[in-house]
Formats: sequence, structure tokens, C-alpha cells
Amino acid sequence: MDRRQQKTRQAIFGAFRNLLERKSFGSITVQEIIDEANVGRSTFYAHFETKDDLLRAMCTEIFQHVFSDDLKKESNHDFSHAGHDFGKEITHILYHLQDNEKNLKGLLSCDSGEIFMEYFKEYLYEMFPAFIKTLNYKAPSAYILNISICSFAETVRWWITEHNQYTPEEIASYFMEYINA
Repeated sequence: MDRRQQKTRQAIFGAFRNLLERKSFGSITVQEIIDEANVGRSTFYAHFETKDDLLRAMCTEIFQHVFSDDLKKESNHDFSHAGHDFGKEITHILYHLQDNEKNLKGLLSCDSGEIFMEYFKEYLYEMFPAFIKTLNYKAPSAYILNISICSFAETVRWWITEHNQYTPEEIASYFMEYINA
């Protein structure tokens, strides 16, 4: 993608984020996104087929960094030396979700919440299996994997939408306590 295309894509993402701060996903129209981004209709459709595709692309952009195997030192946290410590990996994810709290509150509090959760769980299904193998449960590992992913995803929804006074470290420790019980 050339610079002009990247700039246009970022304008569309920015417009979408701004609209999500003010309106629910379901009530946002493509025309409003186009107007806010100051791009033409054909330009929008050259990048995204639908508003749902835009949502998926925005989630993918967030998740590609959040779920990166290469953890780097960042302005509000440093997990560059975390190795493969599952609790620290969870905390890292929570920091990035917290950084996107405004967008996520809008996404999670309306009809787009289920779409976001579906995309989020796809990434969790790639991350969680290695950890689940270390747990000592009698139940089938596929069941433990499913229940762990669903629990973590719902923990994130609960935290972002209602209880954001807890730090990422606190939420991670609560989840790890639950999963290791």
C-alpha cells in the first residue's frame, strides 16, 4: 500500500473512531464515515466493501500489535523481557485494550459488540492453546480452551464497559487466579 492509500485508510479509521465516540455502530452510516473522513464514496469502497469490513480491519489493526510475538518497550508498559509468561502476555493485551478504551467502549456497548468479540476470540484461539497445555485439569483440553477464551473475552468486556478502575495488572491477576484455580 502506498503512502496515499495509507493516509486515506487512516483518515477513514479516524473518522470511524470519532463517530464511534458519539454514536453506536448500528446507527453509523457509510455516508457519515465518508463525510467525516472527507473522502469520496468510491474511495471508501476501494478500501472496504462494507462498514463491517471496516470494523474488522480496525480490529485487525489493533490485534496485530496487541497479539504480536515481539513485545517491545512502550510508553506506558514494558513487556520486552516477559518471555512466554502467560500472565504478562495477558497484561500486555489488557494495556493495549485500555489504550483503545474509547473505541472499545463504543464497539462493546452496542450491536457491534458481538462482531468485535468474535474477532477478538479468533486471536485468543491462536494464543491460548500453548498455555492450556500447561494446566492440569481432568476435563478435555478443548473444553478448557473454550471456557478460558470465553471467560477472558467476557472479562475484557466487563472491564472496558463497566469496571475500568481496575488496572491491567489487577485484571490479569484476577483472571490468572480464576484459570489456575
